[in-house]
Amino acid sequence: MNKGLKRVLQIGIPVVVVGAILIPRLDFSSDKSKSTSTSAPKTAVRGALPVTGVIASLSTSTNGIPLTGLLVANEEVELVSETAGKVVKIAFEEGTLVKKGTLLVKVDDSDLQAQLSRAEFQDKQLAAKLERQRVLLKRESISLEEFQQLETEYNMNLADIELLKVKIARTEIRAPFDGRMGFRSVSEGSYLQPSTKVSTIVDNSYLKVEFSIPEKYIDVPLIGRKISFQPSGLDYTIEAEVYAVDPQSDVSTHTINLRARYRNTKNLVAGMFVKGDLRTEEGLEYMLIPTEAVVPEMGGKRLWVVKNKKATSVPVETDSRDSKYVEVTSGIQVGDTVLTGGLMQLREGMVVSVTVNN
Repeated sequence: MNKGLKRVLQIGIPVVVVGAILIPRLDFSSDKSKSTSTSAPKTAVRGALPVTGVIASLSTSTNGIPLTGLLVANEEVELVSETAGKVVKIAFEEGTLVKKGTLLVKVDDSDLQAQLSRAEFQDKQLAAKLERQRVLLKRESISLEEFQQLETEYNMNLADIELLKVKIARTEIRAPFDGRMGFRSVSEGSYLQPSTKVSTIVDNSYLKVEFSIPEKYIDVPLIGRKISFQPSGLDYTIEAEVYAVDPQSDVSTHTINLRARYRNTKNLVAGMFVKGDLRTEEGLEYMLIPTEAVVPEMGGKRLWVVKNKKATSVPVETDSRDSKYVEVTSGIQVGDTVLTGGLMQLREGMVVSVTVNN
């Protein structure tokens, strides 16, 4: 082998070796770069928010239309002073029964009595003088004008007497009906102004049950229907009869107000809450949803329902029922999943995991 060829071989072999070493390094570097650029970081899937809910369904009332209401006294009056003056007598005990017309409070009327005595004295004098003038008029000893002037003075004095009697009567506060007295607000010696409250009187011999039902039941004959109700905190049921229906519907709640009357044999008191049913001849269907599911807002109410595993808010119309349930009349359908728990964290379109309560 000549020297030129040998020199070329000696130079070429290292180049090939170096190339063989460099090529894999370049290829590896290229693969790593390629792998890094094509492997995008994985996007974390948002976890579903755990919530609770119920399945909307229809309930059938076998007893009638559910109701909640309030017991109202048959009669109740706030007793107030009709005149100014000092209280000189309080003639009742708190909590006692009184008869109609019984004197309850007396206001000082000494000034008025003095004025009345004076006016009655003048009445006698004027009456006597008027009789003398009448005789003189027949004799034509006085003119008709003179007689009429005296007659007018006499009649005006009579009017003053009647007015004083009315004022004196107003110094006495009497029971307007048979009833039980409430707490008194004044004492003997108190100075009253007109409209100062003295006490209250309540007739609880009968009680009225005030309640409302959805206006959609207006076609149901209501007068004379029986209701059964249970006073709050008591374990027995009482019957009453509807005697009045408000001629106007409540525009804010879409309900009609009714009153039933109950003879108070259980010594109940006005102000007690009651719940029960207005009896009907046929079963009525309605959709009840827990009250905590309803979200009030300006201009209406909304419910959160689940569609395609996502929460969505829908407007609804409701009718009041009781502290636990509300009747939904529009906005949702039977079978919808209505959310009742975890509502504060919900946002439109949020993925949810629902635990359904029976």
